[in-house]
Amino acid sequence: MARGLKPVGSPTRGTTNPNRLRRIDRWMLWEPLVRGALSAATDPLVVDLGYGASPVTTVELAQRLSTVRPDVRVLGLELDPERVAAGRAVADPPRLDFRSGGFELAGTRPVVVRAFNVLRQYSEADVAPSWEAMLSGIAPGGVLVEGTCDEVGRLCAWVTLTHDGPRTLTLSCRTASLERPSTLAERLPKALIHRNVEGEPVHALMSTLDSCWAAAAPYGAFGARARWTEAVRLLTEQGWPVLGRRDRWRLGEVTVPWHTVSGG
Repeated sequence: MARGLKPVGSPTRGTTNPNRLRRIDRWMLWEPLVRGALSAATDPLVVDLGYGASPVTTVELAQRLSTVRPDVRVLGLELDPERVAAGRAVADPPRLDFRSGGFELAGTRPVVVRAFNVLRQYSEADVAPSWEAMLSGIAPGGVLVEGTCDEVGRLCAWVTLTHDGPRTLTLSCRTASLERPSTLAERLPKALIHRNVEGEPVHALMSTLDSCWAAAAPYGAFGARARWTEAVRLLTEQGWPVLGRRDRWRLGEVTVPWHTVSGG
């Protein structure tokens, strides 16, 4: 950390579990913006911000990203000294290291930042300044992935940002245990979760996806993945500009441009 630079942020609850962030990690391996930034980087440094009471998800991130960049360096940042100490107990520098830090990114210049289940515990007014703080530390051409998931990683939602601002919203779920798509609303990123009300674009997305899920019920005979895939296809017929390939839909994902849900 740069001399005299103080960590910025507030401690989180720290809840974590092995494989909690596997959906996000696997998406990052595929997503063109993230994969491209990591592949093109001269210094492939990735920061995992706010990894929690256990460093297990940071360890998993390093293992998974190494399939794209064998020389990737992953740095876990936490505000709590005990959590930093837990991380350092399993550190393997330079491939995997842990340090005290917050939104200032400990003075580093990563090409990718993953910040999960961090801003959920802040107010909505804190979101934009926190995004700006992290993006100011990210290397040119870099990417920020910020979002929320449930305790076991079956319901997830995240925003992908570049220096030009938010680009996309992704919803991801374990379709086999999904009652209806709007269940994902409780895991919307902080920037959107309070806007899931009648008249707001994100509410329209969740409502339409529920309707498509209901209409796709006959496809449930072929399994939950087939039903979800058909629901996303029907969503496109409703005029939503869904991004990504059909094989990503089968994984329980749907991605839309940020402007379609933010109202901006």
